[in-house]
Amino acid sequence: MASESNLQDRKEKEDVVKVSIMSKLIETGEKERLKEILRQKLVECGWRDELKEYCKEVIRSKGLEKITVDELVAEITPRGRATVPDEVKTELLQHIRKFLQAT
Repeated sequence: MASESNLQDRKEKEDVVKVSIMSKLIETGEKERLKEILRQKLVECGWRDELKEYCKEVIRSKGLEKITVDELVAEITPRGRATVPDEVKTELLQHIRKFLQAT
């Protein structure tokens, strides 16, 4: 029981830290800047074009009239997340760390 309580306390503290970080990112405009960096990097590495092609494949296989936007998003999201290059993730994480160290 004690370890379960400690686990819950830790999760609550992590949630508070996440909310605090997100608030700082939003208040300073850093979140938008990071989103723009991410967009640029994903275009540069070809990720966006690859995912766009995958969307077209899904639409062709299911039929344009038979798939909703929500279904398409549900279908492509796991692949999209899984195929973001590690270099892009690492670079974005470095930007976030630098931002947190400066604040």
